[in-house]
Amino acid sequence: MKTLARFFPVLLLATLAISVPTAQQTATPAPSRTPDVIYVPTPQEVVVGMLKLAKVGAGDVVYDLGSGDGRIPITAVKEFGAARAVGIDIDPQRINEANANAKTAGVTDRVRFLNQDLFTSDFRDATVVTLYLLPTLNVKLRPKLWAELKPGTRVVSHSFDMGDWVPEQTVQIAGKNIFFWTIPKR
Repeated sequence: MKTLARFFPVLLLATLAISVPTAQQTATPAPSRTPDVIYVPTPQEVVVGMLKLAKVGAGDVVYDLGSGDGRIPITAVKEFGAARAVGIDIDPQRINEANANAKTAGVTDRVRFLNQDLFTSDFRDATVVTLYLLPTLNVKLRPKLWAELKPGTRVVSHSFDMGDWVPEQTVQIAGKNIFFWTIPKR
């Protein structure tokens, strides 16, 4: 018994050292639910085309729903002079990547990324909303956009439309369709 008592502090420390993860061992937390789409980055020339189509400029607040690596919010402030931009993504790994990209681009003072579900997020202060989601998700999201966004807010979608909501403009960039709408008056 004396021998075991003598080694108990050593065993306790060894157990704690094994069970407590270090910063390098800590994994990125899992998404709060399974993402609705797989991550496919928007080509940079399409990003630029989307922001041009929306006429993003000074004073704009851009929200990118399903923001992935953050390229749309970063480009909106860095190249188009948007006042600020917010990316929303359900995947914490994408948020970490986007934050690193914003830091590298030197825009962390005007860009932020939220690890949230875009269907429950608050983006009412947006003047421009960008998205690259599946058609079913766009249609599911449309009532939220119409109910919460101010009339005149611009919406741009990469590749997919919004069902029977007819776009005001459709352009092709690098073989991809880009759709543009304006939130109507109530």
